[in-house]
Amino acid sequence: MTQEKPHSCPDCSSCAQAGCNCVDCQCSVRIRGLGVKKKDGVILHDVNLNVRHGEIMALIGRNGAGKTTLLKALLGRIPYTGEIYFTSHKGEQVEKPKIGYVPQNLLFDHSSPMSVGDMLCANLSRFPVWLGQKKAARRRAAEMLERAGAGPELLNKKLGNLSGGELQRVLLAFALEPMPDLLLLDEPVSAVDRRGIEVFYELVCSLRVRYHMPVILVSHDLSHVRQYATSAALLDRTIRISGEVEQVMASREVRETFGLPAPEGEER
Repeated sequence: MTQEKPHSCPDCSSCAQAGCNCVDCQCSVRIRGLGVKKKDGVILHDVNLNVRHGEIMALIGRNGAGKTTLLKALLGRIPYTGEIYFTSHKGEQVEKPKIGYVPQNLLFDHSSPMSVGDMLCANLSRFPVWLGQKKAARRRAAEMLERAGAGPELLNKKLGNLSGGELQRVLLAFALEPMPDLLLLDEPVSAVDRRGIEVFYELVCSLRVRYHMPVILVSHDLSHVRQYATSAALLDRTIRISGEVEQVMASREVRETFGLPAPEGEER
């Protein structure tokens, strides 16, 4: 039996259409000296990281290393020290970046009568959803789902009746409206089955190629990182190592963090 070749994220070869080369273009996100403190101590300190235009940067690390905290700082949800710079593919500063965010899960009352259409239309209009959905908003909601790889039949489905994969595609559709300058994915497939994981990541890869947006992916699954990310960074309150995926994965820092065996012949 021949083994099926695993899918991987394609190169962003069409980035020239956006006026840049992803290898040489200016950084879309530059984090400099970022720190976060709480009453019980330092959560992050002196974090320095570049995430380039059209790149999927995997953020890896042990539990409690500060990965979700870094995302919250990028979203502006918590106070931090240091600087975060956003630039366009032309190197121009973006003053008010649009950031899309897909959380690990969505906490809500599963007995709620709210449908997918209600949720998406509420984001598109000031018209109260309990008074009905306007046709224009509903058409736009269907387009949002299509962009996220889902069909319009989900519009009438109750949120509590969605499968893990369906819910993540709805959250992705929500995160992509309006089209973000940066997409943040926080353990986005933790409640998704194997086929749903493949579909979700292939969709993210296609969005990266089509829209050339930078993506920061928090993941505990190193196989997904190897398969879909274009770069990686190991975080443990600060960035310990970052670079190309295979370079980071082969590092002593990653082996020590995840208890991976050393290559044969290398001293332990």
